[in-house]
Amino acid sequence: MSTLPPPSVQQFPDESLEKKVYNIVESLRDYIPILNDRNRLGFSLYKYMKGEGDRPEILVKTSKIKIEGITPEELSEKINSGIEKIK
Repeated sequence: MSTLPPPSVQQFPDESLEKKVYNIVESLRDYIPILNDRNRLGFSLYKYMKGEGDRPEILVKTSKIKIEGITPEELSEKINSGIEKIK
């Protein structure tokens, strides 16, 4: 019995909004150690940038992510500064 190769993954272009938002969250990996938490926060921030989601201050508190070495308020400030850079 053999297995099939995994499906290929299409990466976002470097200049896309999705890539920029996920890069902001990935830069915070020291404070958000769990990959799934980073992905969930990245998706929520992407929705915020499209005008469909909550502000980062609310997202950090409601997305149930594990935060280490920083307060939620400081984390939301870092996210806001990253968002200001891509606007």
